[in-house]
Amino acid sequence: MTDNVKYGVSTWLWESPFNTQSIALFPKIKGMGYDLVEIPVEDPELINGQLVKKALEDNGLEAVVCGAFGPTKDLTHEDSAVHQNCFNYIEKCFQLCNLWEVDFLAGPMYAAVGKARMLPLEDRKKEWDLAVTNIGKVCAMAKDHGLSIALEPLNRFESDMINTAEDVMRFIRDVNCSNAKVLLDGFHMTIEESDLSQAIKIVGDRLLHVQVSENHRGIPGLV
Repeated sequence: MTDNVKYGVSTWLWESPFNTQSIALFPKIKGMGYDLVEIPVEDPELINGQLVKKALEDNGLEAVVCGAFGPTKDLTHEDSAVHQNCFNYIEKCFQLCNLWEVDFLAGPMYAAVGKARMLPLEDRKKEWDLAVTNIGKVCAMAKDHGLSIALEPLNRFESDMINTAEDVMRFIRDVNCSNAKVLLDGFHMTIEESDLSQAIKIVGDRLLHVQVSENHRGIPGLV
């Protein structure tokens, strides 16, 4: 497994949102010794996919695509029009994945980031079931593109749905799609997991991508 590990850095380290002009970062990223660049697609309309593809090739970099999910892209929203907006956004992200030869889309796409509430159990189950249904639809979309998805647990201050490795695996079992997999983020793990190595074991071969930061969300090794 370690033979296949590639190291990258997110452009979020420098700027947000990623746009076509952000390719100016690619020589710096390559010069730092990274194999790939993680591209957070906050707004697909800001990105000329073909120009980014050429810049990746010119700099000898691969890509990982990460989605960003706010209130207008919430698969647990009570309004189905918000779900459709999210599906449309995810479809554009899948198209970029195909263009950049990335085999999965990563992120906490099950619900909007920031929904951290004390819900009654009945309401919590309703949102869980809605997320399971809609992520099942996302998995079908991904399969049409030959892709997987990597679902990211978030800490309790950013999500009230999926916080731990156990949570995300229970969710994946409910979704029951072979291309539903996992992204683990070290920042969220240091808040929620009592044993980081055990969390990785719980996820097992569903793990596609790992994001690493210090517990203060800074650059690893920097004080």
